Amino acid sequence: MQPQTLYEMLLRLAGNYRWTWAPACEDLLRSLPGARISIHPVETVRSLSDGQLATLATDDDLVARARREIEALETQGRLDVPAIAYFSAEFGISHHALQYAGGLGVLAGDHLKASSDTGLPLVGVGLFYHLGAFHQEIRDGVQVERLARVEPEKIAAVDTGVVVEVPFPGREVKAKVHRVEVGRVELLLLDTHDESNPTEDRAITDSLYLGSAQQRTAQEMILGVGGVRALRAMGWDPAVHHLNEGHAGFATLELLDRVITNGDIDAAVQVVRQHVVFTTHTPVPAGITRLRRDILMPYLEIWSTRWGVDPERLWALGSDPDNGDEFNMPMFCLRLSRTANGVSRLHGEVSRGLFASLPEGKAITHVTNGVHARSWTARSIQDLFDDALGAGWDAGEVEAWEPATAIDDETIGSVRREGSDRLSRRVKDFGISLDPDALIIGFARRFAPYKRATLVLAERARLAELLGDDDRPIHFLFAGKAHPANEAGRSILGDVVGFSNSAESMGRFSFVPDYDMEIGGLLVQGVDIWLNNPVRLEEASGTSGEKAALNGALNLSALDGWWAEMYDGENGWAIPSSHAEEPGQRDAEDAAGLMDVLISARNEHFDARGRFNNRIRHAWRTLGPRVTAARMLDDYRRQIYRI
Repeated sequence: MQPQTLYEMLLRLAGNYRWTWAPACEDLLRSLPGARISIHPVETVRSLSDGQLATLATDDDLVARARREIEALETQGRLDVPAIAYFSAEFGISHHALQYAGGLGVLAGDHLKASSDTGLPLVGVGLFYHLGAFHQEIRDGVQVERLARVEPEKIAAVDTGVVVEVPFPGREVKAKVHRVEVGRVELLLLDTHDESNPTEDRAITDSLYLGSAQQRTAQEMILGVGGVRALRAMGWDPAVHHLNEGHAGFATLELLDRVITNGDIDAAVQVVRQHVVFTTHTPVPAGITRLRRDILMPYLEIWSTRWGVDPERLWALGSDPDNGDEFNMPMFCLRLSRTANGVSRLHGEVSRGLFASLPEGKAITHVTNGVHARSWTARSIQDLFDDALGAGWDAGEVEAWEPATAIDDETIGSVRREGSDRLSRRVKDFGISLDPDALIIGFARRFAPYKRATLVLAERARLAELLGDDDRPIHFLFAGKAHPANEAGRSILGDVVGFSNSAESMGRFSFVPDYDMEIGGLLVQGVDIWLNNPVRLEEASGTSGEKAALNGALNLSALDGWWAEMYDGENGWAIPSSHAEEPGQRDAEDAAGLMDVLISARNEHFDARGRFNNRIRHAWRTLGPRVTAARMLDDYRRQIYRI
């Protein structure tokens, strides 16, 4: 094979994020000279010298592998013209593309991957952040944020040549459109770093969730209005526009502009509603995005003038009946959507109460989140499932998981040990000594007060007894980031880091810095128990526990989010929730209950291993088909998209 031909094949494979869930393709790219876990495969391929390419081109085995992967791409082919546009402020596809801040973005990435697998004709629409999300460093026990510039070509974002203009007060802002390939699905990312924009407008899409209220509003205009215009510029007119949270709500302004006549806003709203669906991830009033009149009204006046409509009529679309001085983005989306859903059964109930002042709020349904199985399940366990359950285990088929009850103890021990060994090797990079034979308990998520990362620290005496037991060793691994502006979250993180560095931790309570998709994957694949103890009714879903379940880690969680509907008494453990109204008493009672369950789980792991393994088998059979993104997407297709 000619070296140039091989180069083009490898670049094509590296540029499509299918490799994140196609092990053979990832192995091929990781086998190239200079490949490292910290380097995007696209950069690895581009750095190959002429001599290296010439040598690789004579490697018959490597060439054959490259041809097989190209054939797999071409056999699947691109999906039809997208019928669904999925808007999200963040997308987590790989740790190499830090265009996500947390669970919302990772869910969005899994949604794209599952669409590729199932053949759902969908396109993603987001923003390209030149500074991405922040990297986390711990200095003197305190989180320090570090931003690193990201160039589109370094994360395989290709400039389409399309530029759209978005109306802003007194000017038009231009946004370039990049394309990212995710298997058979495309993701469009809008970028205001256009040379014709003034410096302040180029900075609109610089950072994710770190700007002022003015910048966040500007970003959401680019995402919503610009996103719809980008779709049209690409020649697409999707029948369904899916707003993943309220960040993309302004897409409806552009959709209204297409159909409004004679200033009849009510008639236009009824038309647009038939093409918009909305997913809320907001379980508490504090999580609702509210925009001030002085910031938003100049934008709304652009459209009201254009349509000959009183600007107060547009303001009313987002007005909160309980506070008309603020523009409530979820309420705006609810009023402009034909259907809306929460992300777990319990969250649907909570959302109906939260938005009960609107008729549309009372009709909120739910689609419980799922995770992309092949992206998050360890290789060894994927191989096990392929052999024991058949190739359809990741498709959400209930029958496929029935044979999981026959997986023997030795096999469970072997595949689980591989995961803990990998995790042990990785955390050694952070100076953490982890015994793979210990009972490893993982807690990894955003450091927000309601997630209560320090709850386990409230029972110090009993925690010390657990940590000090050399015969039944236990090791806690914590990870996660706090939003830079969330002082309460930063303080909680500091408390966790402080305890991990103290003599009290006995080296068995550790904090893993700079949590991302790579660290997250290793944690869910390597821990024995996944801990989740939020204030009940404040966790919308909590998908990290679903990833852990696929890998044979058992959930030990409050009955909130997805766990509230899937826990059956044997597939993990439920933390009892206090009914006390006073937060201090509630947390104290919850901490005592948490420690009771932890000690029971620890005893079972070491003293009744057969029963522990029975829980794993039962968890695979009962949770496996329900936690996959394939099941989630099927629910969306039937209940929400209706295509």
